[in-house]
Amino acid sequence: MSETIAVKVPKELKEKMQRLRDRVNWPSEIRRFIEERIRQEEAEENLKQVIELLKRTKGGVEKGFAVAAVREDREGH
Repeated sequence: MSETIAVKVPKELKEKMQRLRDRVNWPSEIRRFIEERIRQEEAEENLKQVIELLKRTKGGVEKGFAVAAVREDREGH
């Protein structure tokens, strides 16, 4: 099920969007941007959680492991 959100943009920007509407599917572009931004924010949250966990862990994990793991996850998507 989908929900509707509203976003205010300057009149000038709306006019430019209207002019390009035959070439750009704005709803799709906006959805894609939001999904990507959420993915980035969640990855940041996960990295912070892993770093905190590693700080509490004594030994057993090499330095830089968390950063490398998150980078690998980001590049895999």
